[in-house]
Amino acid sequence: MEIAKKKLIAIVDDEPDILKLVSVNLKNAGYKTKTFLNANSFFDFLRNKEPALIILDLMLPDLDGIEVCKSLKSNKQYASIPIIMLTAKADESDKIVGLELGADDYITKPFSPKELVARVKVVLRRQISNDEKILRIGNMLELDLNRYEVYAEGKNVKLTATEFKILKLLAARKGWAFSRESILDHIDIGDKGVLDRTVDVHIKNLRAHLGAAGKYIKNIRTVGYKIDDEI
Repeated sequence: MEIAKKKLIAIVDDEPDILKLVSVNLKNAGYKTKTFLNANSFFDFLRNKEPALIILDLMLPDLDGIEVCKSLKSNKQYASIPIIMLTAKADESDKIVGLELGADDYITKPFSPKELVARVKVVLRRQISNDEKILRIGNMLELDLNRYEVYAEGKNVKLTATEFKILKLLAARKGWAFSRESILDHIDIGDKGVLDRTVDVHIKNLRAHLGAAGKYIKNIRTVGYKIDDEI
């Protein structure tokens, strides 16, 4: 609880009832909150104080939430602040766009307040791990970003530079599905139209190197790949 009390969470949504619901539940969980009905008032606040996390609605009256996310993630001062998208849109493409811009999670309205609080805790814990440059997946996989080392079931695993890049990309956004095209962009391979299957080959080799922990990497049909804590 002491850790939670130190965290200020900004909530940006044009529905007063949603702002109140989210704020009350987060305060009950020990967090501080600041609410905003539009993007401009949030940006005014941001010039003087940075929250530990932002809960951001996609449908705002003055600026689209995707544009807000893009603006924050392209600014070095704010890029490290985690963002949870909160929206009535359930389209998979919206989730992918949010992810590729750097959002950390995505919750669709209507939602369970308990689930939202739980996801906030997970994202903030992940942020702490990222600050320490350690990414952990389940109880079998760990990435040390300072040493460029991977441990599967406690054993050091040797990966190629490309395999490490892909694993880092997936592990940094657990639960999010990455398209093959976005993975190719990340590893900077040239002719994407020809080399889409290259991602599948790298994933296959990566899973083989990780052994049992390779099952954390999941294929998302027609989309690409993701990684999560469940095997």
